[in-house]
Amino acid sequence: MTQQPERPRLEGPPRRKSGAPLALAGIRVADFSHFLAGPVCSLILGDLGADVIKIEKVEGGDDFRRLLPAVSSTEGAPFVWGNRNKRSLALDLKNPEGARIARDIISKSDVLVENFSTGVMGKFGLDYEAMSKLNPRLIYCSVSAYGRDGPLKDRLGFDPVAQAESGYMSMNGYPADPGMRSGPSIIDMSTGMMASNAVLAALFARERYGIGQFIDCVLFDQAVMMAGFHAMNYLVSGVVPPRFGNDSRDTVPTAAFKASDGPLYITCSNDRTYHRLAGLAMGRPDLAEHPDFSTNRMRVQNRDRLLGILGEIFATDTKSNWTSRLRAAGVPGGPINNLAEAFNSDQMKSRGLVSALPHAAGGTVPNIALSFRLSGTPLADPVAAPTLGQHSREVLRDLLGYSPAEIDALAQRGVIHKPNDPQSR
Repeated sequence: MTQQPERPRLEGPPRRKSGAPLALAGIRVADFSHFLAGPVCSLILGDLGADVIKIEKVEGGDDFRRLLPAVSSTEGAPFVWGNRNKRSLALDLKNPEGARIARDIISKSDVLVENFSTGVMGKFGLDYEAMSKLNPRLIYCSVSAYGRDGPLKDRLGFDPVAQAESGYMSMNGYPADPGMRSGPSIIDMSTGMMASNAVLAALFARERYGIGQFIDCVLFDQAVMMAGFHAMNYLVSGVVPPRFGNDSRDTVPTAAFKASDGPLYITCSNDRTYHRLAGLAMGRPDLAEHPDFSTNRMRVQNRDRLLGILGEIFATDTKSNWTSRLRAAGVPGGPINNLAEAFNSDQMKSRGLVSALPHAAGGTVPNIALSFRLSGTPLADPVAAPTLGQHSREVLRDLLGYSPAEIDALAQRGVIHKPNDPQSR
């Protein structure tokens, strides 16, 4: 068995410059979302400086908390990954008092994010029609599997099913496969990203026109979008794209190869890049000049023969040496790293993507930064995902003006965590 690199030692994250403004400072988000797509949206808003109040059920909170591996008694690593920079209010929405508190928070919020099944928010009296009357400037972001109208609006759905039904899955894997899902939940995550884009656009529109609006953000629709230009190719040609595994049906060579010590991946998206690969990186200008390989059209026709030749050449040297040659020649390519290799790479370290954050339950938890940086309004200093109901008292006291006695009474009636619960502060 190949020995895996040790996990990297993590330090605290870099801090924002003192006094640097936050892009969404002063924006409040009432976050009713759970599991993945909705929380990714509110995660981005929180990183941009919004005050995100994550409203969870009293008993157990967000079900995503229980996915392993555990980092504390109330959080697993997946939950910690997706809920940074949020405050947790554990609230019983089925209780009329709990629903009233939720409405009071929404009345003081700029954005609402939810991803319940269709009709659930209405059962709590928190649907868009009611909340827009309560708060006309509210931006109500509703994330769902199939949308809030149409024939499948009442159907439950998850990322892999959206991949399957949209056609996205049919393009992944090898020809003999029935189709293969993307390993990470790419539709959930990209839907959350798109939802945050929509919220930001709606906030900008509100500044211009003074109105809130409803946002309908859908996993199925996003999966169709993620099919990319392949979907457009089908609409133009009528040809259903086949599965090509790690290869590309459009540009050759774009594929995985085995070096002498492991796999690497290259992509040659045009003739110039391929000629640099053959002539400069491999020292085989004959492969660039050969009429069967000189143009991409011919390389596509002679794909298998060319990939066989290139495979034999790549097998003669190591990943590291090939990566250096490819870089010098201007050919995109690199080793196929596992997560341990990626997280111990110089690139990962230089970008400062991973850090350690203090956690309310004790110790620290890993943190993975967003993929963009802003020079004028840096991202908020990261705060680890909250324990269940960690901020219930704080939110009720500071936002809604509840007295300690009133909060204690709510806790005794089960509307929020009991005051002697160490998770409730």
